[in-house]
Amino acid sequence: MKTLKALTLSLGNINAPVITSYQLGRIIYYLFSTKTYNGEPLNLSKKLAETHDYNKYLRNLLQDGVLNNSRTLPRGVYSLLGRELENPSEIICTINPFCYVSHLSAMAHHGLTDRIPAKLIISSPNPKEWKEYATDKMEKDLSDDYENYIESYLPRLTRQEVTRIRKTEIECINSKHLGAYKNIKGKTTKVSTIGRTFLDMLRNPDLCGGINHVLSVFDEYGQTYLRLITDEIDRNGKQIDKVRAGYILDERMNCSNEIVESWVKFAQRGGSRKLDASTEYIPTWSDKWLLSINVFEKK
Repeated sequence: MKTLKALTLSLGNINAPVITSYQLGRIIYYLFSTKTYNGEPLNLSKKLAETHDYNKYLRNLLQDGVLNNSRTLPRGVYSLLGRELENPSEIICTINPFCYVSHLSAMAHHGLTDRIPAKLIISSPNPKEWKEYATDKMEKDLSDDYENYIESYLPRLTRQEVTRIRKTEIECINSKHLGAYKNIKGKTTKVSTIGRTFLDMLRNPDLCGGINHVLSVFDEYGQTYLRLITDEIDRNGKQIDKVRAGYILDERMNCSNEIVESWVKFAQRGGSRKLDASTEYIPTWSDKWLLSINVFEKK
C-alpha cells in the first residue's frame, strides 16, 4: 500500500473535526516506524520519518483536499475532509487537550442558565504547567519512541494562544491545576462537571452572569445538585469558597447538611470576607458565616 493512501485512511479514523501538526506528526512517525497499515505492508524503506517527510506528506494532503489550511483556524491546525466546523468547543478542545469548557459556557451546557454566552469560556493550565502537561502527554503517547520522535524534529505538542475560532470569541481562564471535567461522549469536547461549575460560580461570578444570576441558579438548582456541589467544594474548594457556599446553602436556601455545617469552622472576620469578591465590602453581615453580604439583589 502507498504511504499517502495509508495516511489518508488513518486520518479518516480520527474522531475530531480538525487535526493538529503534532497529531499528524505522530501518525506519519508510526507509519514509518511500523511500515504497515492495518496489517498491510507499506512501500517504505526509510527507518524513521524526518521533518522533510512530514512537510512532503502535509503538502500532498493539502493538495488532495484531505486536509484544509483554513484561515479561520490557528496556524498548524487543519480541518479534515467532510467534517463540519460548527462546534468551536470541539475544535478548541482538540487544539488544547488540557482545556475544558467552563463558567457561563458550562452553565449553558448543563442547562443551568437560559442565557446565551456571547463567547466561549474555557479553563486551561497556565503556560508553565501547560508545558509540563504537554511533555508528560508526549511521553505517554510515544512511549519508547519519545526520544526518536524528538530527535527527528517532528512537530511537538505546543500551546497556542487562541482568541477566536471562526466567528466565536474564546476567553481562556488560566489556572495552576486541571479542574474537574467530563468528556462528552463521541466528541473531543470536555466540560467542567456540575460540581466544579458551581464552584467556579463562587470564585468568578463575573464570568458566570454576575452574582445575582449565580444566586438565582443556586436557588433553582442547588437542592437538586446538593451532593455534587458539596462534594466538589469540600474536596477542592478553598476556605473562603466553603464559607461562601455555606452561607448560600445554609442561610439563604436552608438546605444545610453535615458537610456544610463542617465549613463553619472556616468563618473568620476580615475585610476580604465578602460574598462577592469582585465588589466592595458593605456592613451587612452573616453572624454565623462572618461574611459581608455585599449583594444588592434586583427586585
